[in-house]
Amino acid sequence: MIDFGNPGTWVTVFLCIFLGILFWKKVPGMITDALDKRSADIQSELDEARKLREEAQHILADYQRKAREAEQEADTIVAQAKKEAESFAKETRAKLEETLERRSKAADLKIAQAEAKAVDEVRSAAIEAAIKASETLLTGQTTGSKGDELINKSIAELKQRMN
Repeated sequence: MIDFGNPGTWVTVFLCIFLGILFWKKVPGMITDALDKRSADIQSELDEARKLREEAQHILADYQRKAREAEQEADTIVAQAKKEAESFAKETRAKLEETLERRSKAADLKIAQAEAKAVDEVRSAAIEAAIKASETLLTGQTTGSKGDELINKSIAELKQRMN
């Protein structure tokens, strides 16, 4: 029989009443629904995290591809710049050599002109000295009108030959 004086009996009775109320109010269903909702929320968060991870991987792959392309473009630009620099240096060397050659030719021409001028001046001075010497010699050796005529004629001939 049931001993109502025992506290364990009352605990069992109240436990049964409590469990009965819980089932009557559908508390286990609410707990299951709450757990199902929590599970669905966790699953959607996991799905969203997976999508974000995939997007991040795509973005990383894009970034790496763009970095490779930029590096290749930079290498191409550097190679092109080297080619242009070499071409410019070659062209500059050629122009410098051409300029030096022109200046050398101009200097040679100026030297040749100066030599020709000096030779002409020396010739002129020698001619004038020879004329004066001849004039002095002839003046001393020949006298009179015949001597003057001979001197003038010789001077005129000498001038014509020199020009």
